[in-house]
Amino acid sequence: MNIQARKTLLPNGLTLVSLHMPHLQSALLSVYVRVGSRHETVHNNGVSHLLEHLFFRGSSRFPNARKMNLAIEWVGGSLNAVTMRDLSYYYTACHPTGVETALRILGKMLSTPQLAKLSVEKQIVLEEMLDEVDDKGEDIDLDNLSKMQLFKGHPLAFKIAGTPQSLVHISKKQLLSHYKRHYVAANMVLGVASPLPCEKIIHAAQKAFLHIPRGERVEESPPPPPVGPRLLYVPRNESQLLFRLSFLTVPENHEHHLHLHLLQRILDDGLSSWLPFEVVEKRGLAYSVDTLLEGFSDVGIFNIDSAATPNRAPQVVECILKTVAKLCHSKLPIEELRRAKRRKHMQLDFAKDSPGELLSRLAATELFHHPESFEERAQRIRKIKTRELVSLAREVFCKKNLWAVAVGPKKYRAAFAKAILHNPLL
Repeated sequence: MNIQARKTLLPNGLTLVSLHMPHLQSALLSVYVRVGSRHETVHNNGVSHLLEHLFFRGSSRFPNARKMNLAIEWVGGSLNAVTMRDLSYYYTACHPTGVETALRILGKMLSTPQLAKLSVEKQIVLEEMLDEVDDKGEDIDLDNLSKMQLFKGHPLAFKIAGTPQSLVHISKKQLLSHYKRHYVAANMVLGVASPLPCEKIIHAAQKAFLHIPRGERVEESPPPPPVGPRLLYVPRNESQLLFRLSFLTVPENHEHHLHLHLLQRILDDGLSSWLPFEVVEKRGLAYSVDTLLEGFSDVGIFNIDSAATPNRAPQVVECILKTVAKLCHSKLPIEELRRAKRRKHMQLDFAKDSPGELLSRLAATELFHHPESFEERAQRIRKIKTRELVSLAREVFCKKNLWAVAVGPKKYRAAFAKAILHNPLL
């Protein structure tokens, strides 16, 4: 398969990553913006997410949501967006014959938004927030709780949608100020994967995003390094106890971040990998155990999530920590590294079949640093040694890096806390 990737800096400073993929029968367009909840304050928390919603209310060219959606649907598309802590992105697939139209719609949506029906959109976001709280309005979302615990006092602790209190007080003036600061060409990357020649994409993108001002790229202040171990336990009467173990580690652009990907594959990459085998298959302590590796520009987090019957949750934690300790304190079998490397190489090959994966790797990454080519990454994977993984595991999986959150019945708090805070394995 012949994929041509081309990076172009448009006259207004907007970075365009165009992928010529002749075999595609569709096109995918994504606009990535370096703005999220970590770019907010206590007083406007939720403004990035609210702006994302309001962009779909229409623009100067398409005065309401229905007309804008009719236009994108006519070329086979469907507008979508996601707000995260460190970035937001807007995307649509479309028919190749509709790429110019889809680019024009995205360009107008982000450069001349109506920002209409603010009160209605606030109500929609308030409804959305209900997914993260219990019937008393208390936070039960493990990801939110984990970030609040890890980064207390820093914007990375903010909830992406904000709080009901912060959302109600966001004004049109605050929205416009946030929009003008962040939705500028220097702070955005446009990615297009299509069967069309790159030259045609460049010409269409230049016209569609002409009115985005140049501006300046946003930078963030890093969070202070917290010291663990700590546990946040939220009492809630449920049939299961849900928990997350978080270990602070290196940021996404660090040379050892790729090593973490291999550690993750050893611990959690199919039922034969260490954690699912020990916790689920061998002992039947839980239905599942999952890992999530998060990388920001200045910090990384290695998460381990699970849920269990409350009285068995301490056993699950002990089994997880014992398995992790084995990775730190015993010789890593060479066949485990070979398996992890093989799986990682195959994942790189699979990514080449996915326009979304390609744009995420080659376009979204441009917001923060120059992306590695597939060949560069594959070469680095081949060079990683077992001793390097064990050394990194000892640095990451230690008590001072451990932060845990749990949601479960109050009467199991003491036993769970003991399993976390007084475990001798790490």
